[in-house]
Amino acid sequence: MTVRIERDGHVWTVIHSRPEARNAMDPESAIALNDAFLAFERDEAARVAVFFGEGGAFCSGWDLKLAAASQADGTGGATAQELVFHADGPAPGPGDDIPRGPMGPSRLELDKPVIGAIAGPAVAGGMELAMWCDFRVMERSAYMGVYCRRWGVPLIDGGTVRMPRLVGQGRALELIMTGRQVTAEECSRIGLCEYVVDDGAARQKAEELAHQIARFPQGCMRADRRSAIRQHGLSVREALAQEWHNSIGQLSAEGLAGAGRFSAGKGRGGDFRDI
Repeated sequence: MTVRIERDGHVWTVIHSRPEARNAMDPESAIALNDAFLAFERDEAARVAVFFGEGGAFCSGWDLKLAAASQADGTGGATAQELVFHADGPAPGPGDDIPRGPMGPSRLELDKPVIGAIAGPAVAGGMELAMWCDFRVMERSAYMGVYCRRWGVPLIDGGTVRMPRLVGQGRALELIMTGRQVTAEECSRIGLCEYVVDDGAARQKAEELAHQIARFPQGCMRADRRSAIRQHGLSVREALAQEWHNSIGQLSAEGLAGAGRFSAGKGRGGDFRDI
């Protein structure tokens, strides 16, 4: 199995493990990752996921050696769509008018947060998977880059959509067109990652953050997350209306009880250890 799930309370760590290929994606792994995150979404006890590539690489993109072998096997090779999608099912949830992402979960629209824990390369489709996460923790030696630029392989797992939203159109176009390496330090500076940690510490830091998030009232957290994501493309007025209708129910469901806990002395001075 190239994909496994490790559970610790309300936190799931979804692990991709093809270290011999620097966690390059093959069809079986893509399907397994997609299924793992769907299982996370559906499990009522699961609150936050960490996405980790085992063996010193987050993901080096689609397995180009596999693609080349398919073309050289003497049978004419598979078509690009047959090779990439393998099982050409729809992307579950909103957006099911397009196929499942070739890299696995890249087109899923989950209602729960996913934190990327990035060691080594997160390049080409691996960079797209990293940007699919809500936010990213990178090790100092980790890096991103649109390395598929060299081989004529386009970004089809959300890279051209998410990168401009994270770093702005000008910087995104520069990175997309040049395909250059982007170090962890630069990723932090331009908004491609939120934490840079020592080598070997990305998973631990991501899981610590996941446990912190999992402690909060989840309905409110997910409502705020939805509103922040869905405001893209809306006018300020439309976004404010969307925020109101999305979130007002949580004030009664969780907010009043939280106010009562605060009134009783919990969480004063920013201390969240006993809430």
